[in-house]
Amino acid sequence: MSLTPAQIEAARARAPQAFETPLSLRMRRIALWTGFALLTGYCLWAFDVSPLRIWTGLGRLGDVLGFMFPPYVWKSWAEFSEILKGLGETLSIAFLGTVLGAIVAFPLSFLGAKNINRLNVLRLGVRRGYDVIRAFETLIIALIFIRAFGLGPLAGILAIAISEVGTFAKLFSEAIENTSTRPTDGVRASGGTRLQQIRFGIVPQVNPVILSILLYNFESNVRSGTILGIVGAGGIGFLLSDRIAAYKWDEAWSIIFLIIALVYVIDYFSALIRARIIGNWEGVK
Repeated sequence: MSLTPAQIEAARARAPQAFETPLSLRMRRIALWTGFALLTGYCLWAFDVSPLRIWTGLGRLGDVLGFMFPPYVWKSWAEFSEILKGLGETLSIAFLGTVLGAIVAFPLSFLGAKNINRLNVLRLGVRRGYDVIRAFETLIIALIFIRAFGLGPLAGILAIAISEVGTFAKLFSEAIENTSTRPTDGVRASGGTRLQQIRFGIVPQVNPVILSILLYNFESNVRSGTILGIVGAGGIGFLLSDRIAAYKWDEAWSIIFLIIALVYVIDYFSALIRARIIGNWEGVK
């Protein structure tokens, strides 16, 4: 049933406040928008953001982007082999860091899962440990390990591994908590011990999730390994930083293109692995 304009006007005349926003709500909105505008203006002023600076920066950015095409082609195998070695080193750093982090995080994740660890004090303490590890950026950890172990891939591997312990343990424990209790009940009803309930009732359920997490973080760690190389933790990042510092932008862009291609290849094969292995697990279910 629709109202006529005359009926709407009559209702507005009888109860005008029902058709208006309350004054207190209007004042709150004005205060919020005013505060947002003042904060934005202060940040722009404090960081010296001005149209002239942006225009000048865009001009310089255009000069840098001008080196993208045509891509630089290395003229000798000795030069190109150095780039390939850097890419392989970055891939190895990401792989070993991911694997080591997962090996340490997998048993810790059971201590942080409430359906496995019934001791609240221990479980919460372990979870806060996850948070402490994740509070440190991988780059900061890499700088610490560079100081301790020197320049090279070892610092990058350990930095990624330590960082991933906190991430993997948290994600794995959440996956364990979200498992169904029916397989566990079946194992227990057949006389299985607590360890057998975990092994045959919970682990098969979380394996596909863990695999997806591992593959995704491996892709992410390849990109992180590039950044770690810039600070001296080995890999292609060191070569990229060297080319940028020497203003060899044509070589730098070619290295960036190779990194993009590497990440794309890893993403492609990760998708194939997920489709193959996770598909098989779903078939078993």
